[in-house]
This record gives sequence, structure tokens and C-alpha cells, in this order.
Amino acid sequence: MYYFASDIHLGAGDEATARRIEARFVGWLDSVSRDADAVFLLGDLFDFWFEYGKVVPKGFVRTLAKLAELTSRGVRVVFFTGNHDMWVGDYLHKECGVEVHTSPKFMELAGRQVFLAHGDNIRVDDQPMLKLMNTVFRSKVLRFLFSWLVHPDLALRFGQWWSGHSRKSHGAVIERSMLDPLVGYADELAASRHLDCCIFGHMHLAADIDTGHTRVIFLGEWETAPAYAVMDDNGELTLKYLKTE
Repeated sequence: MYYFASDIHLGAGDEATARRIEARFVGWLDSVSRDADAVFLLGDLFDFWFEYGKVVPKGFVRTLAKLAELTSRGVRVVFFTGNHDMWVGDYLHKECGVEVHTSPKFMELAGRQVFLAHGDNIRVDDQPMLKLMNTVFRSKVLRFLFSWLVHPDLALRFGQWWSGHSRKSHGAVIERSMLDPLVGYADELAASRHLDCCIFGHMHLAADIDTGHTRVIFLGEWETAPAYAVMDDNGELTLKYLKTE
């Protein structure tokens, strides 16, 4: 069985909210690990993460311990960086055994051809400011300078402020039409190669869309309406909603 989740945004909100979301996510990891061959986390696992050479953000102990437990048991955990945690280094891999990808990937799972991506840096040519910000934030040179010139406490304080601002600007209400650019992108991919499905995060709206050429799954977010996808050993893909307290 293959499981897919995104946009948990660990650390977001006040302390009680952050703890509740982490407990929900760790409980889900524990549950799916009973039959999981792999767990795919498609970005924004953390609301903000900046990794120095010897310093990582405070917190997330329960999540990191659970991820390490899963990989130690032989469950493959694959993490795709999102726009809130693109500054991941080697910590998750070395300490928790997590496989980290910084760009979208085509994969074959259970005999199906699947495209996996967070989705934040796709179809942004008509948004020049967003495209510029993505380029700046992904610059290895600027990341290196930032890590040397800015104290971790200041960096994390700024990052948490910026992440909160970014989530608010994302919009409280996500319209279905806002998914269209990524749906169109998936349809174009399917026109050029065999592609059974595309799975995206980022949009904070769970959806299952058949384009006629491929299937597009959006995974939603975990604060108000947590959703995830599961693919069984026969390649059947299902979008599910987690029951919340």
C-alpha cells in the first residue's frame, strides 16, 4: 500500500493548534504504517524549516521519532519539499532515513505511472513576482549567505512570520477554479506520455479530477479538513478524508 499526504504545516498556529495537528498526523502515520510499503509526503510538512549545518528548528520531536521508527521498520518514507520547507538539508535523511526530493518526479507504483509534486513552482509564468521569489528562495548562494549572516533565532522568527503571512495570503477560501492551472499542466503531461495519475499538494483543497487523459488528485490540508490518498497493490487510487476529533 502506498500513502500520500501533504500540507501538514507542523508548527503553524498557536501552541495548542500546532500540538493538535502534530498529534493527528503522528496518529495517522502510526495507523498507515501497519500495511504501508511507502509513505509519500508531498511538501509543506513543516510550516517553516531552515536547516543550518549543525542547527535544525526546535520541536517536531514526535513526528521525527515516528518517521525514524517507520524507516527503521523498512517503510519507505519519501519527502518532496514544498514552498514552506524547501530549505531542507541532509538532516531528515541522516537522522530519520527519509528520502528527500527537491523537484517533481515520475514514479512507477503498483504498475501505475504517477507524477508527484508539491505544485508550488508549476505554471507561475503569469505571476512574475511569485516566480522571482521562488528563484530567490531556491538560490543555493543566497541560502548559504543567509545561514552565515543570520543568527538561527532571528532566521526562525522571520521564517515563522513569513510562513504565516504566506498562508494568509493563500486565501481562506480556495475556489475549485484555482486548481485549473495544475489540472491543465497534468493534462499536457498526459498528452506527451502515458500517465495514470498526478498527485499534488499546495492548494489546500482536496479534489479528485478526471481530465479524460489522466487523473489528478489534490491532497488538501491538515488543519481543518485533513485528506490523504492511498494506492493499493492493484494500483487503485482513492482519496480519503481523515476523521477528526
